[in-house]
Amino acid sequence: MRTAYSVETVRAAERELMARLPEGALMQRAAAGLAAACADLLGRVYGRRVVLLVGSGDNGGDALYAGARLARRGAGVTAVLLSAERAHGGGLAALRRAGGSVAGSDAAERLIERADLVMDGIVGIGGKGGLRAGAVPLAAAAERSRAAVVAVDLPSGVDVDTGEVRGVAMRADLTVTFGTHKPGLLIDPAREYAGSVRLVDIGLELPVEAELEALQHVDVARLLPVPQVESDKYRRGVVGIAAGSGRYPGAAVLAVAGALRGGAGAVRYVGPAGDAVIARYPETLVSDQGPKRAGRVQAWVVGPGAGDDAATVAEVLRAEVPVLVDADGLRLAEVEAVRGRTAPTLMTPHAGEAAALLGVDRGEVEGARLAAVRELARRYGATVLLKGSTTLVADSGGGAVRVNSTGTGWLATAGSGDVLSGLTGSLLAAGLSAVDAGSAGAYVHGLAGRFAADGAPVGAQDVAGAVVRAWRDVRGE
Repeated sequence: MRTAYSVETVRAAERELMARLPEGALMQRAAAGLAAACADLLGRVYGRRVVLLVGSGDNGGDALYAGARLARRGAGVTAVLLSAERAHGGGLAALRRAGGSVAGSDAAERLIERADLVMDGIVGIGGKGGLRAGAVPLAAAAERSRAAVVAVDLPSGVDVDTGEVRGVAMRADLTVTFGTHKPGLLIDPAREYAGSVRLVDIGLELPVEAELEALQHVDVARLLPVPQVESDKYRRGVVGIAAGSGRYPGAAVLAVAGALRGGAGAVRYVGPAGDAVIARYPETLVSDQGPKRAGRVQAWVVGPGAGDDAATVAEVLRAEVPVLVDADGLRLAEVEAVRGRTAPTLMTPHAGEAAALLGVDRGEVEGARLAAVRELARRYGATVLLKGSTTLVADSGGGAVRVNSTGTGWLATAGSGDVLSGLTGSLLAAGLSAVDAGSAGAYVHGLAGRFAADGAPVGAQDVAGAVVRAWRDVRGE
C-alpha cells in the first residue's frame, strides 16, 4: 500500500529526524536520491546539459546538491537562481566546487531550450497557489523544450496537500519525492503534472494513519472474497439490483453484468428491464414485485438508469442491509433518508453528480476532488466513491481517504459506471465494508478497463467481460 501524508506531518517527522542527525545529513540523503533518479533518466551523465531552476529554501538546496553530484560525473550543470539572495548557501558552494555555474534569469529560457534535463526546485512543499509571475515563462519554456523535467519533491505550483492547481504549474516527466508520497502527487489535477513518481526513502518515521492510501495488488487480493469448501450461494452473498427503466434497460443489464462477476453467490434483479436481463444473463433471479418481495439479499444496488422511480429508491434506502446508490438514485435520494440509515451506505457519483449534490459547479469538484469527497461523506453520513481519473473513497467517520488510479481514459464511456456499481455492490453483499468494497471495486474495474481497451476504444460490456481477467491478475492466478 502506498501512503501519503500532509505537509504538517512530513515536516514534524523531518524535524524529529534532523534532531538526531548531523547538520545537513538529511538534505544530502535527499540530494543523493534525486541525483540517482536524474542519472537513471539521462542514461549517460557525462556531457549532458542540466539546468537547475532554484528557488529559495530547502527545495532549492536539494536541487543544488543534486546538481553538484551530476557535475562531478561530467554533466554541464547551470543553476538559474530565482531569488539569488535567498539561495541555499551550502548547496550553491557545493555546485561551484563541482564545476557547475550560475546564470541570471535573463538567460534561463535559452538554457532550457538547449538542456537535456531541467530540474524544478522552484517551490517546496509549503508553496500555495500557482507559480509567481517570474517563474511562469520558465514553466512555458520547459514545456516547449525537448528536455526531461524532474520535479524536486513536487511540481512547483501545485497544492501538495489537496491536489489542486490554482494557476500555472510546472509539468514534470518525473517527480522525485522524499520520505513519503504527498496527497497532491496521487490526486488529479496535480497528479497529471507530476508525471511518474519516484519515492526516495530518507528515514522518516511517520504515523500509522495516513492522509491518503493507495491500494496495490497485494492489498486488493486480501480483500477479494474467496469461497470456502462449505460455501453455497447464500453464504457467498446475494446482491439485489434495482435498476433500469423503460428508457434505460441497458443500465440494468450492465449493472447485473458487473454484479455477476463481483464475487457474490447470486444476483436478484428488480425492475422493468427483467426481460432484457434474463435474455442476456439467464442465471439472474428476476422479480417484478418490488424490492421488499424480491427475496433475501445481503446488499442492494439502486439507481442506474432508474429514471424518475423515486419510490423504489426510497424503498431500498429503508432496507437494513448495505446499499450502494448510483446515477439516478443519487438525484432521487433524500439527504435525511441516507443520513437516517443504520446499515452502511455507499454513494458513487461522478464529478457532475457530486457537483449537483453539493450545489456547486462541476469545475469546483474537479479542481478540488479531495475536499469534495470529504464534504459529501460528511454531509450525507455515508461512504462516498467519487469517480474520475483518480477515484477517491472517503468515509463519513474521517480517516484516510483511499485513492485509485488503475483506470484508463477509455473507461469514460456510457455504462461503465453501471458495471462498477454492480461489481461493487456484489463485494458489499460478500461482506466487505463500504470503504473496502468501494476501493476494491474501483481497483478491479479500472484494471478491467485497461485490459479491455488495450489502447483502443472499448464498450461497457467489454469492461464487464474483462473483470474476470483483472480479478485473476490481482490474485496472481
